[in-house]
Amino acid sequence: MDQILNDFSPGLFFMQAIILIILIVLLGKFAWKPILGSLQTREDDIRNAIEAAEKAKLEMQNLHADNERLLNEARAERDTMLKEAREMKDKLILDAKDEAQSQANSMIEAAKHAIESEKKSAMVEIKNHVAELSLEIAEKVVRGELADKDKQLALVDSLLGKSTLN
Repeated sequence: MDQILNDFSPGLFFMQAIILIILIVLLGKFAWKPILGSLQTREDDIRNAIEAAEKAKLEMQNLHADNERLLNEARAERDTMLKEAREMKDKLILDAKDEAQSQANSMIEAAKHAIESEKKSAMVEIKNHVAELSLEIAEKVVRGELADKDKQLALVDSLLGKSTLN
């Protein structure tokens, strides 16, 4: 340490101190401010990026919640539409069955009326045919009876005897 004190030169010391101070002032003026400014800018950018990420995270959560809500609404609407479709299908089937039953009943009634009409027509035809046959038989019997003069007189007498005059 003695050698350091012996080699000490106050002029050199002051010169180096002045150079050091000038260097610190120059660095402070030209380098330190831009470095601190860029560090502050970098810090602001990082803070803004973190805030933007948090906002994006919140928006994603909101979007996720909205998507879930919309999905649930869509499912509910789909279920409602399916239920309505089933009800419409059942109603259409029931209406078709009722319509078919109604048509079948009307066809059965029409067939019954037609059968009844045909039956009446057949009965009239049979009666007419029986009447014709009866007339033919009666005509043949009367011809046979009236062919003989004695039989005619006996028939007239028997008819007169049976009838009473008022």
